[in-house]
Amino acid sequence: MAMEITQILLSAQSPDGQIRTVAEENLKQFQEQNLPQFLLSLSFELSNDQKPPESRRLAGIILKNSLDAKDSVRKEELTQRWVSVDPSIKVQIKESLLRTLGSSVLEARHTSSQVIAKVASIEIPRREWQELIGHLLNNMTLQQAPAPLKQATLEALGYVCEEVSPQDLEQDQVNAVLTAVVQGMNQTEHSSEVRLAAVRALYNALDFAQTNFDNEMERNFIMKVVCETAVSKELEIRQAAFECLVSIASMYYEILDPYMQALFTLTANAVREDEEPVALQAVEFWSSICDEEIGLQEEYGGADEGGSSVHSHFIEKALPLLVPMLLETLLKQEEDQDQDDGIWNLSMAGGTCLGLVARTVGDAVVPLVMPFVQSNISKSDWRSREAATFAFGSILEGPSLEKLAPLVHAGLDFLLNAMKDQVSHVKDTTAWTLGRIFEILHSTSSAYPIITPANLPRIIAVLLESIRDAPNVADKVCGAIYFLAQGYEDSGANSSVLTPFLGDIISALLSTADRTDTDNSRLRSSAYETLNELVRASNMSETSNILTHLLHEIMSRLSRTLELQIVSSDDRERQSDLQALLCGVIQVIVQKLSSLDETKPIILQSADQMMFLFLQIFVSHSYTVHEEAMLAIGALAYATGPEFAKYMPEFYKYLEMGLQNFEDYQVCSISVGVVGDICRALDEKVLPFCDGIMSQLLKDLSNSMLHRSVKPPIFSCFGDIALAISEHFEKYVPYALPMLQGAAELCAHLDASDEDMMDYGNQLRRGIFEAYSGILQGFKNSKAELMIPYASHLLQFTEAVFRDKNRDDGVTKAAVAAMGDLADTLGPNTKVLFKGCTFHIDFLGECLQSDDDQLKETAAWTQGMIGRVLVS
Repeated sequence: MAMEITQILLSAQSPDGQIRTVAEENLKQFQEQNLPQFLLSLSFELSNDQKPPESRRLAGIILKNSLDAKDSVRKEELTQRWVSVDPSIKVQIKESLLRTLGSSVLEARHTSSQVIAKVASIEIPRREWQELIGHLLNNMTLQQAPAPLKQATLEALGYVCEEVSPQDLEQDQVNAVLTAVVQGMNQTEHSSEVRLAAVRALYNALDFAQTNFDNEMERNFIMKVVCETAVSKELEIRQAAFECLVSIASMYYEILDPYMQALFTLTANAVREDEEPVALQAVEFWSSICDEEIGLQEEYGGADEGGSSVHSHFIEKALPLLVPMLLETLLKQEEDQDQDDGIWNLSMAGGTCLGLVARTVGDAVVPLVMPFVQSNISKSDWRSREAATFAFGSILEGPSLEKLAPLVHAGLDFLLNAMKDQVSHVKDTTAWTLGRIFEILHSTSSAYPIITPANLPRIIAVLLESIRDAPNVADKVCGAIYFLAQGYEDSGANSSVLTPFLGDIISALLSTADRTDTDNSRLRSSAYETLNELVRASNMSETSNILTHLLHEIMSRLSRTLELQIVSSDDRERQSDLQALLCGVIQVIVQKLSSLDETKPIILQSADQMMFLFLQIFVSHSYTVHEEAMLAIGALAYATGPEFAKYMPEFYKYLEMGLQNFEDYQVCSISVGVVGDICRALDEKVLPFCDGIMSQLLKDLSNSMLHRSVKPPIFSCFGDIALAISEHFEKYVPYALPMLQGAAELCAHLDASDEDMMDYGNQLRRGIFEAYSGILQGFKNSKAELMIPYASHLLQFTEAVFRDKNRDDGVTKAAVAAMGDLADTLGPNTKVLFKGCTFHIDFLGECLQSDDDQLKETAAWTQGMIGRVLVS
């Protein structure tokens, strides 16, 4: 097989499907029967300059995919396979890869450098292949080393730095890598390919350079070389050097002070004179500085206190020069940039950076931007009008409402008139700016109201006229209406001011959703999402008739989607997207109408028809469960309560399919949530379905392929089921409780330095406590003694959580509630435990000092329950 590998690799790329299938099967067979030999053959193929480029390319791809995968479980499996390969074969493969770096074929060198890094990512953390860095560095110091070898070596070094973590390389190795990289960047290096590879390698190596940046001499040298490279004559090299500066700005912010004058000059020249790819990175440098300073202000509180010598106030110091530079970029628009949402150019980057500057320095930005706005807003040149509007919209987040309110009042009429501008681009930006004003500054409880009964009719009239404009303008208008409505959402009686306009706005949004002058689905989804926000913000006592009509209209639209002719996968996708949007609207209307007892009957009258439609959607999607229909069913179950029982026999099979769908984990997660809604709606009537549900949930928890984010909701769901069926939960205890204990053990071993892991740990702990609370409450009146064996473990877990400073408020509340439920349910049986675990005194003391009233209330209740136990 090894002899024929060239031919098989070529056949695997044949245009003839039959030949291709046979070749793919042969490769799979070779891999399964003799993995070490398979990998060795691929590495020989890749390294052999006599072989065809096509077979070498595929050999490299397969080799890389045999060492790494995006999915973490699969990645671990591939790692273990490599580790178990005979060491002598691994040596041959690695030698072959290193040889390929000297190949005359660029693609083979490039692939080889990637594969070397994949092997390094497995071996270096295990303290293997320690000679790799030395070998690569030798390539750089060889007398007369050819440029292609140097280029490939630097690329390999860069990839290795990307793949392994800083603690896995010794400091002397890091020093040597940086020396080689910086030498490769030197202007005396004649090959621009080598210099480009060196700059890219430095970008990946910056993570390792903490010690070097702490040393003033080394830091000065690195910064000097990067700044020199940023004015190199090759565009790609300049761009890569600025990318390094962006990265340095966020990684090494605290050491930048001595270089800021030079960096300002460098970035300003690039923004004003260089080509766009370089200018974009130069703007990004300042955005990066803003991000750091915003982070420091959030950490140390307030822009002025500083609170730390770390905050250097670079933005504030650069403000008088930085803002004019950014305002210039706003005038560099592209003719059709409003038509393409994915576009990123200098004008967009400048506006984004200006927004970050406003968030960093607050009020100080306003006097620097307003003269630009005032002098450009009325000019005959559309670029000036658009730039002025964009500048104003960009600085709305950061400065105080007190500072902005007078400006908005003075300019609102002007902006509303600008919605009739002759140029679509100006209208697009004006609608976006109105949306920003409503999103950031409009609130009914504000001391400086932006929207008043006097200006609201004009605002709505202009928006409803402009929503008929070009699709890109209409999309931004939907956004403006969305934020306008959102400002009234939690304002009680104040939302009445919207009531007179509600019918007209709903009609306009439904017409917008039906527009056929665009093939972009974005406008339709914007219209429906805005409709949802309008429903949430409406005043129930005045709008129930309008919402009832809307419910029937949306149900009728949903019914029509079932009759659409589907002849292609695009048709199927359009149908599915539209159904998702319509189910979303139904869900919001159901939630709104069921929030008051007097409007709940409206839901009950339409429930049969709604449920029929949802089930039809499941059928028409050939049994793949539709997320949005599932969510709407959850809302319907909550609204109809025990009445929902009649739908369960028919609905259960789709619920089960959702719970089984661990590949599409969002569907699985939503289905778990719906089980909770159903349990709360049906109580004991859910019992006939519990064996199936619990069996599926336990299977999901045991499935290593299930996305971890679904596990916390499954634990919470145990609590919902136990609360609904009380003593009938007994038969699940031997299966569910060990799962809870295992998850509690896992929480103790999560990586505290990984923020994502900490968030997940908090979700998991909260889910565990919610499960315990539900199970304890479920057993309280009949089978409390079943929980005695688990009481000690629960208290130990609670103490571990109390001692952990990474817990969030949600976990604290859930832990305190579970402790109270334990005392309440088991009573005197927990006396000895609570006497021995006195941590609860400190824990409850901390909670009673909290500003959170709900937490204080829960803690007081728990304190009472434990007190009752201790005196029993």
